[in-house]
Amino acid sequence: MDAIVTATVADAGVPGLTLAVYDAQDRRVFVKSYGDFEPTRRVAIASASKMVSGMALLRLVDAGVLSLDTTTGQVLGWTGLKGTITLRHLLSFTSGMNPRADCNVQSGITLAQCVDQIAAAAQVATPGTRFDYGSTHLHVAARMAEVLTGKTWQQIFTEQVKTPLGLTSDELAYYTFPRNTLGTTNPLIAGGLRATMDEYARMLAVVYHQGLTVDGARYASQGLFEAQSREPYTVEVGSSPMADVGLPYRYGLTAWLECDTPSTGCAAVSSPGAFGFTPWVDRDSGYYAILGMELEVSQEERVAAFSMGLEQQLRPEIRAAVALTR
Repeated sequence: MDAIVTATVADAGVPGLTLAVYDAQDRRVFVKSYGDFEPTRRVAIASASKMVSGMALLRLVDAGVLSLDTTTGQVLGWTGLKGTITLRHLLSFTSGMNPRADCNVQSGITLAQCVDQIAAAAQVATPGTRFDYGSTHLHVAARMAEVLTGKTWQQIFTEQVKTPLGLTSDELAYYTFPRNTLGTTNPLIAGGLRATMDEYARMLAVVYHQGLTVDGARYASQGLFEAQSREPYTVEVGSSPMADVGLPYRYGLTAWLECDTPSTGCAAVSSPGAFGFTPWVDRDSGYYAILGMELEVSQEERVAAFSMGLEQQLRPEIRAAVALTR
């Protein structure tokens, strides 16, 4: 593992990253920093935010505030085809909406105002027929949660994720522009979280244990995390960063499915971000891991190819190493 990371970092000219690996008992069995990155450093984690946002929303489903079949028509008053979009569509990025909206990265407005703009845009597909990776889906899902709880997304995140997991830092928060810690009223739900690797590990443990915390407490039902690990619809693939780097992976509920049986479920799921921060779990192999980094994005596809490629190289080596610790 160490040799792979050392060589890959040197070849790519990456200034710094950290690899941390946790076993099924939540013991950190490996951690090493390469260059100028430490696991306690707070960074913008980009699309690694998606899995965390999904956790908050799944916990609201577990509490009965939402269901995976709740529609935008029921909560937001949307009509026509747009009104048939369900939370399941939104979490699986199969809503049929344009996956990008200018307001997703506009500070100075509210999440509600941005979702009103998204509502006015034309559909690109019928819900449940096409996958398009992007930010609009989770913006709408978060707004549904705001309407039903009467709380802001930041409050929802605190109550549904931070407090039950014992995460107390005020700096663990969502922003419109997370690298600049700018914009809190219209947070980027799909990519605006700033976190440390140590904080993220506590959240990732819940995904690994399918709804249990590191302390063994029930965070949300196992069935919801089983649903997270399956592709809910067999769909056409529109925009996909995995396809862009030559990987065949499909998508579940706010998680990439790293297996060849997505319709029946995957033991390995991930949520890599555009700045390189890459968390994943592998239940069959008995571990979860994080590649922590915050790289420049002038060449976003190059960053994605680097971080996802490194994860793919490491997976069999970590599996073998963890097996020796059992």
